[in-house]
Amino acid sequence: MRTTKALETLGLLVIAALSSQFAMAQAGAGGAAGHGAGPTMGAYSGAPDAGWYAGANIGQSRANIDESGISSRLLGAGFTTATISNDDSDTGYKLFAGYKFNRNFALEGGYFDLGSFGYTATTVPAGTLTGNIKLRGLNLDAVGILPINRQFSAFGRVGVNYAEAKDSFSGTGAVTVLNTNPSKREANLKFGAGLQYDFTNALGMRLEAERYRINDAVGSKGDVDLLSLGLVYRFSGK
Repeated sequence: MRTTKALETLGLLVIAALSSQFAMAQAGAGGAAGHGAGPTMGAYSGAPDAGWYAGANIGQSRANIDESGISSRLLGAGFTTATISNDDSDTGYKLFAGYKFNRNFALEGGYFDLGSFGYTATTVPAGTLTGNIKLRGLNLDAVGILPINRQFSAFGRVGVNYAEAKDSFSGTGAVTVLNTNPSKREANLKFGAGLQYDFTNALGMRLEAERYRINDAVGSKGDVDLLSLGLVYRFSGK
């Protein structure tokens, strides 16, 4: 269900961008017919090499849940883990803004929400331990850009994320949880890569994959991946 909703939202983003592009092209065609040959409104003449931009992405996030760490903590408390079931994917999104210094380099910062993930472990002696984590935070990235042609470009990013991890735990049967709602804030590495297609001088679309290194509130460290699609608007591209 979460993935279906994310795909529906991505589809709406694509339709909105393409509709906007089509409307500008139609307006430009009408103007050209009435006033003779000339540049078409909304036609692509090349993205600006420098300037401010902003945008938003949405997609699917997937966590690497540390099953061995869960089993080790339960064993330390006197329990043997029988089974572990994971809920390791959710819808994630990010909002971002940046400054492009030249055609090959930009700095970009933003807010991200990677969603929530969880697990349920059954134990011997009989009981269950259920854990959930919600992840959101801020990031700052250096972005390297490689133009492929006038409208396509590839990019890679490396930076730092400052994430807030909010955990919640509950136990049944023989399992008792002492701290049910720990939380933690910590800075870690993030990196990613993607492709961008520019519809106009101002409007583009991105497809990208990112990996966020995350610390939870109980001593585990892992990765959360975000595969997302989004729109970027360049304020200097009007």
